[in-house]
Amino acid sequence: MENIKANVMLDAKGLACPMPIVKTKKAMNELAAGLVLEVQATDIGSKADMKAWAESTGHQYLGTLEEGDVLKHYLRKSSSDETMEEKHPNVAKNEELEKKLKEAENIVVLDVREAAEFAFNHIPNAISIPLEELENRLHELNKEDEIFVICRTGNRSDLAAQKLTENRFKNVINVVPGMSQWSGETTSINS
Repeated sequence: MENIKANVMLDAKGLACPMPIVKTKKAMNELAAGLVLEVQATDIGSKADMKAWAESTGHQYLGTLEEGDVLKHYLRKSSSDETMEEKHPNVAKNEELEKKLKEAENIVVLDVREAAEFAFNHIPNAISIPLEELENRLHELNKEDEIFVICRTGNRSDLAAQKLTENRFKNVINVVPGMSQWSGETTSINS
């Protein structure tokens, strides 16, 4: 089983509804925006509960892994800056990237979401470098490549595109609205 990196782990094993959600809500309130919470629960109903709760509160439900009788739920705390204006001038819509991928053009898709977000759903052959690691991992990318940067909403990818351009990457495109509305082919650890 692939190990998903979470910033905080919450033990809700042995608790029945509604306690896993109560504890998750408390832990989420203490978590910084953008971080990933892993909730370990044994209540089978928690799978539907976690997804519904995350969607109703604006947080991102990433997915659930089952290990024996333990359900590991992964949630990302929403941040208020995810609707920030775009600053990187070179932007492509999801459909443009999907078309380029189908035409098998020689492009690089750089996914700057957290590793857990990437693991549960990403574009095949995309490179995962979370935004916070980008500065230290620039050497993994070729400055001459055409790089399409994607995140969940276009905000983190906008910041990443700016960072790449500042570091003399020649052809960087921010993809909007990003994975939150991606309808093209995806893969995940569950596939």
